[in-house]
Amino acid sequence: MTEETFINKAKTSGIIALDLSDYKPTTEIVELDIKDHLFMGMIVKEKEFKESIAAVDFSVYNEKAVGIICSTDAIIPPWAYMLIMEKLSPYASYADLNNAETVLLDLWKRRLIYADLKHYRNQKVVVRASTNHDPALYLLAAGLLKPLVKTLMYGEIGLPKVIFKQ
Repeated sequence: MTEETFINKAKTSGIIALDLSDYKPTTEIVELDIKDHLFMGMIVKEKEFKESIAAVDFSVYNEKAVGIICSTDAIIPPWAYMLIMEKLSPYASYADLNNAETVLLDLWKRRLIYADLKHYRNQKVVVRASTNHDPALYLLAAGLLKPLVKTLMYGEIGLPKVIFKQ
């Protein structure tokens, strides 16, 4: 009877995994629709707009990321956005003129850009595959990792797709 030794090739490969989910922002993201502050939902009338904005309790946006949108086809003057930001700035952790999905992607990309990736230097790295992640995250990850890593891969440690090899 021969004794077989099981060798975990994934563990012995020396490949390090980078999971983009680890960089996903945890900040709650909400939308603020300017339409609710427009005359007839379509027109910025300065006096009425300022009164409507002044009546909002912006503390509900405390420590949240805010996507500012207008769900109607109204023309919004730049000063209106400035007024909203002036009211949001003491509370919101982040605000942008985008929907919640785009704000999430922007924050996620920022976390990747500012992440300390030095421990991947001269390593074999696989960026874990997920159909739930925007392709822009993989594009950014490749750009950030290529100058650092010895080998860049996509997929899973056990069966990666090689993207770049020194």
